[in-house]
Amino acid sequence: MSLRSIRSAFPHPPAGTFSRDAGEGITPHGLSLLRKTESMNPSPAQRGKVPAGGWGRVLALALMVLLFVLASTVHAERVRDLADVAGVRQNQLVGYGLVAGLDGSGDQTSQAPFTTQSLDNMLQQFGITVPANVRPQLKNVAAVMVTADLPPFAKPGQAIDITVSSIGNSKSLRGGSLLMTPLKGADGQVYAVAQGNLVIGGISASGKSGSSVQVNISNSGRVPNGATVERVVPSAFASSADLALNLHTPDFMTASRVATAINKTFGDGTARAADAVSVVLRSPADPNARVGFLGAVQELEVAPGDAPARVIVNSRTGTVVIGSNVRVSPAAVAHGSIEVSITETPTVSQPEPYSRGQTAVVPQSSVQVTEHGGHMFKFGSGANLDEIVRAVNQVGAAPSDLVSILQALKEAGALHAELVVI
Repeated sequence: MSLRSIRSAFPHPPAGTFSRDAGEGITPHGLSLLRKTESMNPSPAQRGKVPAGGWGRVLALALMVLLFVLASTVHAERVRDLADVAGVRQNQLVGYGLVAGLDGSGDQTSQAPFTTQSLDNMLQQFGITVPANVRPQLKNVAAVMVTADLPPFAKPGQAIDITVSSIGNSKSLRGGSLLMTPLKGADGQVYAVAQGNLVIGGISASGKSGSSVQVNISNSGRVPNGATVERVVPSAFASSADLALNLHTPDFMTASRVATAINKTFGDGTARAADAVSVVLRSPADPNARVGFLGAVQELEVAPGDAPARVIVNSRTGTVVIGSNVRVSPAAVAHGSIEVSITETPTVSQPEPYSRGQTAVVPQSSVQVTEHGGHMFKFGSGANLDEIVRAVNQVGAAPSDLVSILQALKEAGALHAELVVI
């Protein structure tokens, strides 16, 4: 097949292609594509040049990438995780009651007479009178205290969880049922009524020989949804002119940033930072609008202020927590431990034959003092948390040794942090 026959089969070449033979040049279609190809493949002299305005685009792109990286490193938290609404709080409830149905593990009434007295008072309410000279010896009843947390805005009929704890000498509350118990608030009013079967997370068993086994605590338990709310706690949320947010951790920077974020979203004058804890809000008068406004405020994200430089030491367990902002001035530390061992070796002193002496035990004491460690390490200027931990780990210091090192650095003025001992 000749070239002309092929060209006759395709009289009009497709767009973006070109045809060429020995007697013809490049068609317009091929010329446009060739020019595009040449623009996409610059000559060696043009490869090192940046087109006009190219440096501005490169700098703008680099600036955008830098801002994105910086923004991603800022840790933002929701306002609901940083603060609570003033006045919106839980209320503690407490009550005294009886747990019945125990398998012989209840209070010993001879040692806990209030259990018998409580049972007598309860039976009198049902018309049953126990003779005064009769003291029932019960083993399946225990006196308990019932506690609960009443959530904010709880309404009558809602169920809340309760905790039941023995106050007598019962061995276990497993298998018991809490009888109806009124729960009172700090004002003496009844806000809930509790009753139900206990859920115990522990177990205990004992034998006649005195041996016993106990896993966890069996003298306290919970009753899920064991109390019913009977009274509403008065709240000034709907009637107050202004609302306030109280920060969990007092910080002037965090309070200022929360107020700034709210004003940017809802307009200037909506929020003001009263102090390091409170941010006062100018809220709508309509209760429905107020709820929606506060919900939107709690969803705002704010970068909290840096935590103060603080070192927490638990003197009982030896736990040490060092904040990220703790810094140490240049200082050299040498720390070693001293071990004192005293060995008592009693020896027997035998008298000479026929000397009428007596055999005696003579104690011999051996005291040895050994000093371990004594390594010295140096903190550079402004040493951060990683450098402090690395230096302490290199010398193999125990937590108790670390406590001594931190206290000595604080006394020397080299530790720029608050040392808190709990």
